[in-house]
Amino acid sequence: MNTSESSTETGSSAPSADTPPHRGWRRWAMDTRPLRIPAYRRLWSSTIVTSVGSQLTAVAVPKQIYDITHSSAWVGYASLAGLVPMVVFALWGGAVADTVDRRRLLLGTNIGIAVTSLLFWAQAATELDSVVVLMALLALQQAFFGLNSPARNASIARLVPAGELPAANALSSTVMQTGLVAGPLLAGVLIPVIGLPELYLVDALALCVTVWAVFRLPALPPLGDAPARRAGMREIAEGFRYMSRHKVLLLSFLADIVAMVFGMPRALFPQLAAQTYHAWGEGLALGVLFAGIPVGAVLGGLFSGVFSRARRHGWMVIGAVVGWGAAIAGFGLSGDLWLALAFLAAAGIADMVSMVFRGAILLSAATDDMRGRMQGVFTVVVAGGPRLADVLHGTAGSLFGPRAAVAGGGVLVVVLMLALAAAVPALRRYRI
Repeated sequence: MNTSESSTETGSSAPSADTPPHRGWRRWAMDTRPLRIPAYRRLWSSTIVTSVGSQLTAVAVPKQIYDITHSSAWVGYASLAGLVPMVVFALWGGAVADTVDRRRLLLGTNIGIAVTSLLFWAQAATELDSVVVLMALLALQQAFFGLNSPARNASIARLVPAGELPAANALSSTVMQTGLVAGPLLAGVLIPVIGLPELYLVDALALCVTVWAVFRLPALPPLGDAPARRAGMREIAEGFRYMSRHKVLLLSFLADIVAMVFGMPRALFPQLAAQTYHAWGEGLALGVLFAGIPVGAVLGGLFSGVFSRARRHGWMVIGAVVGWGAAIAGFGLSGDLWLALAFLAAAGIADMVSMVFRGAILLSAATDDMRGRMQGVFTVVVAGGPRLADVLHGTAGSLFGPRAAVAGGGVLVVVLMLALAAAVPALRRYRI
């Protein structure tokens, strides 16, 4: 079994992975040991800023497009305009991250994202009112994100000991999920007060903090004496061949695809709010449904000390995906809004566990010269799976009704995950 390199690059000595865990009630709380490493603490702190700031722009762009066009279809087209470059540049960015100093790549791409936010501010401040310009800027922003994300995630294994990778992933994932909740709420409060242009400007200014934090990271060049190479199609293809040869990596991706494609029912939330939970008020019901999974994920992160020290990473992924499917099936069968919220929160907790250990597997099972490419594929899977789920669940909901589609999808997740675990033992056996 491959594990991450024993040394860490922190700019100072890192605490050992064998640091004794907390006792008593503190052992249930989030494992914060990685934050004692200055370099990881800087990277994590930058994530706090970007997770909230990016959601400000994520709300502002569709709002501005709808204000210009009064068409939800154009909002959907804009989402597609952002997805395509993100997928392309995430795959290429993963290859780039394996050939250059990852710190320099993070620095350049974060500056690019900040400049894009300034351009968003400029077009809004000048009242350009051009959907074409907005979609072009969104595509550029997502291209920078695609280049940035693999390098950011792949760098974690160079900053913390292997035994603390689950804890580090839990810290990062909790911040991201908190941003999904706090960012849109903050945007909703700020738009009427300061307006859309200033919302873009707040994001751009916040990104300056991120650039400074990344600037202070240690150098993260490729390890060893490997000859310099360029990132091209050959390197991308080699990444896919590497993944196919390492079944535990392939199964970690398949587990997420199964969970998200067949078990992410967000496309049916509006219909469920209007038909099943309308007695509580359609607006309230819709807000509760969309908040349920992120709230559960945040709770899972806050109490990640319960599971983050587990060593059987494969079984943790299997159990989390099965738990996700069971919770989604329960949500589909529930007719009470607050029971539905409880099931969605449980699904969010399971999703957090899955994210933590799938991320740890990707960082520990892959060698450093392949981590960037594996994280590029991971970015594509995480972004693309829910979008495929929107199409699948939307179609199934129209044919069979929303509750049947949701419950059936959850059951299918459980069956498929158990079948994968039974058919290929590599995931069951994986541990560090």
